[in-house]
Amino acid sequence: MNINFQNKVVWVTGASRGIGRAIALAFAESGAIVIASARSEENLKKLSEIASGNIHTMALDVTNEAAITEKLACIIAQFKKVDILVNAAGITRDKLIMRMSNDDWDSVLETNLKSAFLLSRELSRPMMKARSGTIILISSVIGITGNAGQANYAASKAGIIALTKSLAKELAPRNIRVNCIAPGFIETDMTAGLSEEIKEKIVSGIALNRTGTADDLTGAVRFLASDYAGYITGQTLIIDGGMVY
Repeated sequence: MNINFQNKVVWVTGASRGIGRAIALAFAESGAIVIASARSEENLKKLSEIASGNIHTMALDVTNEAAITEKLACIIAQFKKVDILVNAAGITRDKLIMRMSNDDWDSVLETNLKSAFLLSRELSRPMMKARSGTIILISSVIGITGNAGQANYAASKAGIIALTKSLAKELAPRNIRVNCIAPGFIETDMTAGLSEEIKEKIVSGIALNRTGTADDLTGAVRFLASDYAGYITGQTLIIDGGMVY
């Protein structure tokens, strides 16, 4: 299946590393005009240096409402539209609940969940006007299963699933589709610090007997953003290699 996004404007947040970076590069390789945003200007510069497609980088803190409004206005002024939003910004601050501070909780919920609300709200306006658009949010299997030491992260990712379902119902009358993916254990810089013992234990519970990579997700994201998925909305696509829950 050859999916082409020629002349489509795709905004990917959290694009400087990991899953977001892979998604931004994949859309660029598929012909899209990609707006890649993240907090780290240094990492965005590295992204632009290796990109083979049409990528425009933009520093952005997705928890800053005013900054989102400003950046969207700049994008619309330059490109006239945003066809696809992929919100891949996310963080973890893992701690047992008895040691988790208010800041540990708030920072994860703001980055992982509130940013999805803010971006979806701002993008819904031009998309509703255009009567067209696709929003793809990034959840996690942890949002389905829960995990000890990740109450904040699990809550934020479960919230993404509920937000996806609600937005899909609300925006469908204007031909805007909203879906999310729920990755399993994906090798990124967020998981690089885990010991080999922990990784082996995780792999033992995965049917495909390996961890995933960011590239394992890009095909699914592009499919959900394409016309091939034109009758799919409100869904959570689990991409976990067959994890045993």
